[in-house]
Parts: sequence; structure tokens; C-alpha cells
Amino acid sequence: MNSHRGEHPVLITSAAPSYQDQLSARRRRYAVIMSLRIPCIVLAVVFAQIWWLALGLILLSVPLPWMAVLIANDRPPRKAEKPQRLAPSRRALKAATESRASR
Repeated sequence: MNSHRGEHPVLITSAAPSYQDQLSARRRRYAVIMSLRIPCIVLAVVFAQIWWLALGLILLSVPLPWMAVLIANDRPPRKAEKPQRLAPSRRALKAATESRASR
């Protein structure tokens, strides 16, 4: 039935993802980055006897909120890909004058 079409669906628009999709992706990214801060602080407490390791983990956790905000507030770049459009059929329709002349 659709044997003339390729495997990939035809893209009919080159619009960016919706605002809600972008917002949910940015919230997820923020949550992941901020969740990395908790293990750093817990590990710093666990390794309190090794002062240089504890200090390194604390220093690693300090810029994470700042980085999370900057990364989460950054919108994704526009994609430079060309959309795959439906190719016109190879069969040409006869002009109306030609069909009348052939009758």
C-alpha cells in the first residue's frame, strides 16, 4: 500500500520541539546535576579522616548549583538538519486539454 515511501516517516515541519518538551528536558537536566551534589557531600563526611579527599569533594560540590542553573537555563540549539520531505510521484497527470483532445 505504501510501498513507494521509505522506512523513515516524512517530516512535514522543521519546527523546534514544543516549549513543554524543552522545559521538561531542562528540569530533568537540573535535577540530575543537583543530585550529584548530595553524594559529594555524603562522601566528604565519610572520608573526613582523609582531609584532602574530603576537601576535594566539598570543592567539587560548590560550583554544581551554579553550573546546574546555567546548563538548565540554556535552550537547545536549533538543529541544522534538513527535513525529509515526501517526494512527488513520478507519474505525471495529463493536462485537461490533452484528455479532451484524445476523446
